[in-house]
Amino acid sequence: MQDTGVSASIVVYGGWQEAAAAANSVLEHTAARPFTLYLIDNASPDDSAQRLPEAVQDEHARLLFLPRNKGFGGGHNAVLGRLDSRYHFVLNPDILVTGDVLGGICAWMDEHPDVVMATPQLYFPDGRLQHLPRRRPNLMGLLARQLPGGLLHTFNEHYTMQDEDLTQVQDIQFCTGSFFCIRTEVFRRMGGFDEGYFMYVEDADITQKALQYGRVCLLPQFKAVHAWHRTPAHRGSHFWMQLKSMGRYFAKWGFAFR
Repeated sequence: MQDTGVSASIVVYGGWQEAAAAANSVLEHTAARPFTLYLIDNASPDDSAQRLPEAVQDEHARLLFLPRNKGFGGGHNAVLGRLDSRYHFVLNPDILVTGDVLGGICAWMDEHPDVVMATPQLYFPDGRLQHLPRRRPNLMGLLARQLPGGLLHTFNEHYTMQDEDLTQVQDIQFCTGSFFCIRTEVFRRMGGFDEGYFMYVEDADITQKALQYGRVCLLPQFKAVHAWHRTPAHRGSHFWMQLKSMGRYFAKWGFAFR
């Protein structure tokens, strides 16, 4: 298969307005050609499947409708067999770009062939920095992000690499699933996301798989807005799902205390 151009995927589970805004911002600002953006409706419980075709009308957009919710990774994997691009982007539906961020990242990776996966610096809509680049998941780092009041703030700062100069390109061990670029051939060879994770930690897992092929980097010179709608961790079903995903990750990649 001859890999050319750029592809991207956004998995939608409700909230078609925000997903359409994300898709249209990417379609407007991405100059790479050929370019294909896949919008994957993951059996949304609302009318997203009906509204998205009206809201995103672009020759470079492709809409897929899954019969059931396959989770985050499973949704993105739905396009794996369709990709003929050189680079593929995994994007959240709450992302907005205001420039050709995708093209810039691809050009940078062309100049750095040892890098197989990269992410830009993400910001909240009000301009605040998001601390998303992380070290490998460890128990204290994960606990620090769940306990109220910053009781373990030093562990959290280390886990989220706030003790590093993140204004410069940095190698990272945990790349956010909110927005990353991966070489399509690597994405195919690794089989995409591990669908054993329905939700949570699947981005940490795919980062570890990517590191077997090359470097993973934060590229702070490229920026995007990320609304970051986090589900409260204290919700019973989500907390249990998070624990289950953490257990799967540690079983695959080894347990780390800190």
